[in-house]
Amino acid sequence: MWNRLLCLIAVWMIPVISCTAEFRISTFSVDVTIPMGHPCMGGGIAPARVVEDPLFAKGFMLTGGEKPLVLVSFDWCEIRGTSFEKWKQALAAAAGTDAQHVLVTSTHVHDAPVMDEDAEKLLREMEASGAWKNLPKPEPNAAIQVASVCQPSFNETCIAKVCEGLKQALLTSARVTHIGTGRAKVERIASNRRFITSAGTVSYGRYSSSSNKEAQNAGEGDIDPWLRTVSFWDGEKPVCALHGYAVHPMSSYGKGRVSADFPGQARALMQAAHPEALQIYTTGCAGNVTAGKYNTGAPENRAALAGRLHAAMERAWTDTTRTPIKRVDFKMSLMPMGARATPNHTEELLWSRLRDGVRPFQRAEAAMGLAWYARVKKGHQIEVPVFEFDGGPVLLLLPAEAYVEFQLFAQACRPESFLFVMGYGECGPGYIPIERAFDENDGNLNDWAWTPPGSQKVMEKAIREALR
Repeated sequence: MWNRLLCLIAVWMIPVISCTAEFRISTFSVDVTIPMGHPCMGGGIAPARVVEDPLFAKGFMLTGGEKPLVLVSFDWCEIRGTSFEKWKQALAAAAGTDAQHVLVTSTHVHDAPVMDEDAEKLLREMEASGAWKNLPKPEPNAAIQVASVCQPSFNETCIAKVCEGLKQALLTSARVTHIGTGRAKVERIASNRRFITSAGTVSYGRYSSSSNKEAQNAGEGDIDPWLRTVSFWDGEKPVCALHGYAVHPMSSYGKGRVSADFPGQARALMQAAHPEALQIYTTGCAGNVTAGKYNTGAPENRAALAGRLHAAMERAWTDTTRTPIKRVDFKMSLMPMGARATPNHTEELLWSRLRDGVRPFQRAEAAMGLAWYARVKKGHQIEVPVFEFDGGPVLLLLPAEAYVEFQLFAQACRPESFLFVMGYGECGPGYIPIERAFDENDGNLNDWAWTPPGSQKVMEKAIREALR
């Protein structure tokens, strides 16, 4: 009789224990500033010469769901290929979860590194072959300029540092009872690269900075004007805030002055104003969205843009609505993104540029493209993960330099949800444009673009499946 009663009590207690599982969050911030001389933007601009402000990996681990969820946002330009996989696997091991539950994204600042060990390996192998010895030299007897994308040893050092930072954060985790959502329109920052000239023609020439009056006077074009904030709370106390906005995070750049640029400054202002909660910033789908309408590239523009972004963060914070955190569901679709094979963009041409490119960045960029082609040949598929909080926000991570139209498409798929879209996940594909950009000869697709025409349908299918 007594044993039977104990069994009944045990059975009755099981669902109670399951339903009262506590959510906890561990936050961390780790300095991942590149050393002097490290390539910036994959070798496309001047290497690191001075640090204007440090680069950070800021993130959190949330427990209480089926498996721990890890999110890390890097003040780096991009993370690609094997380097991207290493980060996910190492963070998963440190958190006691699987790699699918690890979200890695980059803010895409340009005075910062592109981590692509596969591309760097191709460059070093071509250098060892002696193929570059006969390249034309800018001056008689001058040495060939070495092409380099990144320093793999530095990436390994950062993996160890960030994983240790995560492990230390686990010692001081905080309870999470509520999740918050808020949003605010951002004033006078974003504009689409595409604009209509006074002659009625289409131009894709509105870059991250511009002194072109037509580019400045034209409308903003297709953008997502909203900054969104997802926050985690212990009762009335905020613990962590995740902000997201879709714009290229570049003001004055390209001279080797390492910086997290205006989003980093805005985040620092928010951190100073709300020190009780770790402030994290992510960049949305900004492949074709810049600050070019409002930014001339003058150094003083950085503070102005940062101030506008910080003001939107504060308004979104004030707008926040909190709901009890009950459950988080995970879903993922796989996307078989192909490799480009159009005139002037073939594997054969990339190999010739790797071997014969006179400019170092010709060779470095070719190596990045070939690294992506190699992954496609192996049947690689990009993961499109979604984390949905019951009654709260939905987090979606999209790859590479996806155009903003994919973010708007995702929102249209789930208009009833607070959808927080992050871009710059796995960055191997480069630009992921919509079909109109190919049809209108978007000049940005002349380089850093290794996905084929037809990619829009592939992306939309994967987004629809992930959000269904």
